[in-house]
Amino acid sequence: MSQEQKIEYAYLGGGCFWCIEAAFENINGVLDVASGYCGGVAKTANYESVSTGKTKHAEICKISYDPNIVSFQVLLEIFFLAHDPTTLNMQGNDIGPQYRSVVFYDTNKQKEISQKYIKKLESENIYKNIQTELSKFKVFYLAENYHQNYFSLNPKQPYCQIIIDPKVKRLKNKLKKYYLK
Repeated sequence: MSQEQKIEYAYLGGGCFWCIEAAFENINGVLDVASGYCGGVAKTANYESVSTGKTKHAEICKISYDPNIVSFQVLLEIFFLAHDPTTLNMQGNDIGPQYRSVVFYDTNKQKEISQKYIKKLESENIYKNIQTELSKFKVFYLAENYHQNYFSLNPKQPYCQIIIDPKVKRLKNKLKKYYLK
């Protein structure tokens, strides 16, 4: 007898949402990954306004997952390997608050798991001085259609070839057990 599918959500930002989206697209138990914006002061969000940095939104991904198959802890493991959590408001050449490392927790349990995981990473000297922000999730604004499934739809685009593809290959090599075959 199989368990009924359950859906939970993780809201994670680690720089450009194209990279985070690509890191999670083929994880066993991840049902959907959507690029969007969260955590700002404006009442709405779109790429043009968020990219100015003035709205204070972060580029994030809404990850729909089945906790019977993949845990929030595993999602954090992938997330922290998919970006550099020690840089404040930047990832590589992407600079500004929209590129910050952030976990928007949906539940107190997610907050506690995130806090413990960050402490573990620092105590094991995997990272020093983690800058990842933990904030209560409020609202998710879906990014424009051309941002969705960007890596899958644009594998020959230079940014995808130079930045995203090597990152995804490294993740798949290191975390094979979580990726679909």
